[in-house]
Amino acid sequence: MAANGGAPLSAIAIAFLIALNLGVIYLLIAAPIGVRTVRLSRTINATSEKLWEAVWLLGRETTWSGQVLEATPVTGDMIRLRLSWRGRDDRPIERTYRVFDVIPHERFSATVVEDNSLDPSFWANYRETISLVGKDRTVEVTFSRTDRYRGLAMLVFRYFALRREIGRLKSWAETGKFRQGGIFEHPLTQIGFAVLSAFIPWPLFGLTRTGLFYSAVLTAVVALHELGHMAAFRLMGHRRVRMIFIPLLGGVAIGGRPYDSRFEVAFVALMGAGFSAFVVAIAWGWSVHAASAGDIYLANLLMIFAGCSALFNLANLAPMWKFDGGQVLRQICPNAPALATASFALLIVLLGFGYLAGFSTRVLIVAGVVVALLSLITAGSGVKPRYELKPILRRDRWAMAAALMAVFTIHGAGVVWAARNLIQ
Repeated sequence: MAANGGAPLSAIAIAFLIALNLGVIYLLIAAPIGVRTVRLSRTINATSEKLWEAVWLLGRETTWSGQVLEATPVTGDMIRLRLSWRGRDDRPIERTYRVFDVIPHERFSATVVEDNSLDPSFWANYRETISLVGKDRTVEVTFSRTDRYRGLAMLVFRYFALRREIGRLKSWAETGKFRQGGIFEHPLTQIGFAVLSAFIPWPLFGLTRTGLFYSAVLTAVVALHELGHMAAFRLMGHRRVRMIFIPLLGGVAIGGRPYDSRFEVAFVALMGAGFSAFVVAIAWGWSVHAASAGDIYLANLLMIFAGCSALFNLANLAPMWKFDGGQVLRQICPNAPALATASFALLIVLLGFGYLAGFSTRVLIVAGVVVALLSLITAGSGVKPRYELKPILRRDRWAMAAALMAVFTIHGAGVVWAARNLIQ
């Protein structure tokens, strides 16, 4: 029961929401999917000659979408493409393909043999095939891409990327116009996803106005967290950043180029919770001021917001491989023993804050086991860059460690304060 007329917080609902998110994260980034092929076909009202010149890597229209800036034959069956995507040095990425099974105006297959942005292991199982089959005055174009997947995220990404690419090709071939962007990134789509993200957790908090308020607060907390990541990207020199809402999972901030240094990785990872730490502190102080002025309703609203924000960001600082806390620790710990020690210590402190906030010992033990297992399961699931990131300086390592402890403490204290005042 809540003190001062506040709404009750269900520990079971919170635990279920966390478990649901962890399960989704496992399916997205760690579940062994195996070798899968994504294949899509479209019937396009254009000639085979025109389409071949667009899809063939050395075709006269290969730059039709702006994705390919330049195509150059290397030697034999090798072709190098200079792409519009930016690398760590903010210059166009270059990728070399080996083409085979080439039948002009009908089909070809290709694999990637060199990429100056990603490690060769990323392309070890990758193969793409494009085929054209003429039918009267139309052509059936089929794109297929085969790879070995760990987690559904890349498989789903490849499907939508392929769907967008073939859709753009159809539009360009039939109208002569190319449309940048897509429905998924459109502001109205993202607003819709944000609204959907607010409604999905609603049943977990109770199908009442209070439950909807909690769900809306959680969505706002996610947006502020990702805003912190976006600000960090800009401070690190990224010229283009964006936020994508993913219903049920939350949101993600995307930079304009790959990471260049270990300090950049740590700084961007920490700034999500770091920016929100200022928000929590302000909401906390404002709540206390409102309570002292006798405005209990406003005080409780601010307390709920601060508590939800603190809990969400504290969870993101858990020492797990793909979470922000794990990202920071991997950059600032110089070796495996130091990383293991720091991860264990951070987990103990995390569970300590949970105990002070009133969570039962059983729930905390289960949470600790889940964090440890999921961290082991998702270890090594990241994309390896072509070249090692620039090392982090000793002074920067200690500065990031101090910042991590400060942010962790603010959110931990915020969870304890809100829980003790909201729950009797």
